[in-house]
Amino acid sequence: MPKQKILFLSVSAGAGHVRAAEALRLTAEAEFPQLETLHLDAMDYVPSTFRKVYTDFYITLVNSYPTLWGVLYQRSSEADPDGPMQKLRRAIERLGTGDLRKAIEAFAPDAIVCTHFLPAEILMREIRRERMKVPVWVQVTDFDLHGMWVIPCMTGYFAASDEIAFRMRANRIDAARAHTTGIPVMPSFTVPQDRQACAARFGLDPGKRTIMLMGGGAGVGKLDEVAAGLMRLEHDFQLLVLAGRNEAALARLKVHAAEHPKRLFPFGFTNEVAQLMACTDLVVTKPGGLTTSECLAMGIPMVVYAPIPGQEERNADYVLEQGAAWKAIDQVSLEYKVRQLLAEPDRLARMRECARRLGRPQAARRVLETVQAELGCADLTVAAVDA
Repeated sequence: MPKQKILFLSVSAGAGHVRAAEALRLTAEAEFPQLETLHLDAMDYVPSTFRKVYTDFYITLVNSYPTLWGVLYQRSSEADPDGPMQKLRRAIERLGTGDLRKAIEAFAPDAIVCTHFLPAEILMREIRRERMKVPVWVQVTDFDLHGMWVIPCMTGYFAASDEIAFRMRANRIDAARAHTTGIPVMPSFTVPQDRQACAARFGLDPGKRTIMLMGGGAGVGKLDEVAAGLMRLEHDFQLLVLAGRNEAALARLKVHAAEHPKRLFPFGFTNEVAQLMACTDLVVTKPGGLTTSECLAMGIPMVVYAPIPGQEERNADYVLEQGAAWKAIDQVSLEYKVRQLLAEPDRLARMRECARRLGRPQAARRVLETVQAELGCADLTVAAVDA
């Protein structure tokens, strides 16, 4: 039997959409030999000006003007999708995405999964004009449902939680099309990691309380200042700081690390986050949808730090309500919260149990099983079995 072809479409406006698509591709590669897959970042097929609006401008806005971003997030979510401004936005998008449509046609997929609303909106028009009959699915990558994710003509939607699936139905998405799967995470977050072995790999003490401070793939935030503040706490612990691609922050962190040997461990961009998390008792992070899902998949409690208005606040609300996280509004609050949790190991343990209960490490597999069932190949053997 010929392989079924599934295309994953992402947008590199922030790292989360790309990571979700890669998680799906890698899971398919490892567990679904009957599928042929391809992942395309839509931003690789648009003019540079268009790309700057969708990526550089977005990142600048959320980092430098978070309050403004929060207002835009809410207003755009509530906007009439058939209103003149939304129609104008979609028309501008179509002008810059002709090469993307050609790339999709060249692969000739049997199904498409979009981890960002932009490619889904583009394909909606093709479906409406009967120029494409391929089923298109939408993977929402936050614990929220922004209005732009509600796109007509989609075969189905994948939700991070039951509440988001409920919100989908409230937005007139047929119940049979709203699937609670969780947000796909990389395969390394779905398998048990040995703390002793991982600690030895990174030169850590496996028996010492360990905190991870994350700034996302771009190393957003004043990580060196936050790390210096945490180093002043009286408790004995190790601090892992992931600076991502922020080379300047990494250099400053290395200076601090020399002042705190065996306590402060800075890292640049790494593909071994899961192995580092295996050594970790508490993660301090911005609550992006993918980072939050990765922590939950590994059962690690969080202190969500200064979430930006919009999707990060909604993600933070979810883990706070479920008992898997605390929230710090600024650095003073962060130092206080971390000190309290280090002083109350029983409370930290309860948060860990809540995080483990919320985690959906097999989200990518659930998505792929649903899509292949729709394609009529559910009887094919899947390489892996449920854990």
